Amino acid sequence: MKALLNVLFICSGFLIFAQKGLDDFLSYSFPSHLKAADHIGKIAWVVNEKGIRNVYSAQAPAYKAVKETQYFLDDGIEISQLLFYRSGLIFVRGSAPNKEGEFPNPYLDVKGTDQAIFLSSNKRVQKLTEGSEPLLRGEVMCFINKGQIYEYNLTDKLARQLFITRGQIGSLRLSPDENKLAFISHRGDHAFLGIYDFNNQSITYPDPTVDIDSDPVWSPESDQIAVLRRPYDPRLMFISKLTAQPFSIRLINIEDGKSKTLWQADEGEGSAFYGLSSGQQLFWMLNNEIIFPWEKEGWLHLYAVSTKEGKAKLLTPGNFEIQYVSQSPDRSFLLFSSNRGDLNRQHVGKWKDSKITQITKGKGIEWSPVSDGLGNNFALGSSGLEPAAVKRLEQGKINTIFSSEDYPSSDLTLPEAVVFSAADGVKIHGQLFLPKGLKTDQKNPALLFFHGGSRRQMLLGFHHRDYYHYAYAMNQYLASKGYIVLSVNYRSGTGYGLKFREALNYGAGGNSEFNDVLAAGLFLQNHPNVEVTKIGLWGGSYGGYLTAMGLARASDMFAAGVDIHGVMNWNVIIKNFMPSYEALEHPDFAKLAYDSSPIAHVDTWRSPVLLIHGDDDRNVPFSESVDKIKALREEKVYYEQLVLPDEVHGFLLHQSWIDVYKATVDFFDRMLE
Repeated sequence: MKALLNVLFICSGFLIFAQKGLDDFLSYSFPSHLKAADHIGKIAWVVNEKGIRNVYSAQAPAYKAVKETQYFLDDGIEISQLLFYRSGLIFVRGSAPNKEGEFPNPYLDVKGTDQAIFLSSNKRVQKLTEGSEPLLRGEVMCFINKGQIYEYNLTDKLARQLFITRGQIGSLRLSPDENKLAFISHRGDHAFLGIYDFNNQSITYPDPTVDIDSDPVWSPESDQIAVLRRPYDPRLMFISKLTAQPFSIRLINIEDGKSKTLWQADEGEGSAFYGLSSGQQLFWMLNNEIIFPWEKEGWLHLYAVSTKEGKAKLLTPGNFEIQYVSQSPDRSFLLFSSNRGDLNRQHVGKWKDSKITQITKGKGIEWSPVSDGLGNNFALGSSGLEPAAVKRLEQGKINTIFSSEDYPSSDLTLPEAVVFSAADGVKIHGQLFLPKGLKTDQKNPALLFFHGGSRRQMLLGFHHRDYYHYAYAMNQYLASKGYIVLSVNYRSGTGYGLKFREALNYGAGGNSEFNDVLAAGLFLQNHPNVEVTKIGLWGGSYGGYLTAMGLARASDMFAAGVDIHGVMNWNVIIKNFMPSYEALEHPDFAKLAYDSSPIAHVDTWRSPVLLIHGDDDRNVPFSESVDKIKALREEKVYYEQLVLPDEVHGFLLHQSWIDVYKATVDFFDRMLE
């Protein structure tokens, strides 16, 4: 009996102190799509709990989290576009179709899937109609289905097409007096503003153009409307664009239809528009100033232009970048997140009456701030040890409304901010994950991680995008297994200014960021705890591209890699995003793009690789992995593959992430043992 008790004690101790598994590190509940009501004290958000997506809300005065829906499957069906209706919530469930009109279905539901609008009210959820982009006008909901505008009467449950017009319709904006509906009509190489008048049931196109209009915004009095205008730019993608034909803001008077250019960007650097990570780029304030993003000073900042004068003034000076912006319901102030004062994190600030107030700071990360109808402020937030949560920001305090339960934060390690130089002198930032208890004389295998995008920035904590929230947790798990991990913010990413993002010769224009891959490899080789013969690299999308480039061009440095839906040939990728692109029409560029791709360097690829891809990928065609494996076979390079049927680029199933990361860990454990 005593021996049995000792065994039980040992087993019990093992259960208490055993290393957590990958499932534990990915066991968080990720909140997103934070939305605030305009006229009452209420917020809502979407939670992805291990693939099970539901809608939550919280209401004044207590702001206690309430689960509004009861979905219970990891079925890959996204929830988005929240809208407050009476005491309930309208939301969209499902993702957009691919080019063939097929909706994502990685769960392999034999009934298929769609994208539809739902209403949750009194603990009951009902499907209203297929479509997306819901917008309320009293008891009538306008929405888009197959590129056209419809309306759905929430009282009699009837839907009808509002009007028929050419082009693909988007960006619905209801005038404050609710008499008119603005929209953008997309027509291939041009797009312009349209206005539907509910009173006389007519359509007008007040300022048609050969350019690309977007982001309509109404004046508070509904008598004017502004749009962002960008000249049509057929230039090639994934190359440096420091300049362009300048973008502008157009102002249209509703009564007489007269329009004018209110403001235009200066020529030179900053003339190419680069937007915020927000659903809107123009903000018409109560004082009749329009606030917008511009990179005049080399950083993504907010500027204001009076609708009377047309001269822009800088609102957010300094070497930092704005990312998320939202407007208060009364149009008197803006909330924003940026890396102001802390390049490695995001914090929330407030702009009001020409002054910036820093609301959050410190070791946390905060993003997607919103303000409700009572003037209370909220945001999503995380830290180096805590996954994303819903936060209330009040008088210097941050109170948590919703967070993950029983997450193993104590098993995580705080990453260190590091900076190193590439061979051409470019400074590269990264986050270094060291295993707990690492001894000074210990030698461990090491890994480089490259984010996708490339317009991304990894942070010193859980990320604001679900794809990289997963990646951060994965890097933590790898560190818990003894790997030294360096996450690399290579050139052409965001957070470090215009010239860093639009780095010369990056991507298809010369792959200059390969210098950063080598510099990161040298950083690990020079680290006293790294076993220099056991360095691997991994990443997805653009990160998969850099993984493949590292293996193809530096197999002597990198012993193995995991390439998740990575680029093989830039010419294929560019055509996927620009169907009009024909390589034969651009022979010099096409050759440069080819030479900047892994396909041009397969003959020097020697290190083993695991290739992972979902075959409904809309960003990086599945054919890229088909071509990659064909080339590796010809060169007799060892590879393994994991194909995810009907999965898209940003994996929709939590189980897909589990499968991908387990395969990744298993591969590195075997290749770097």
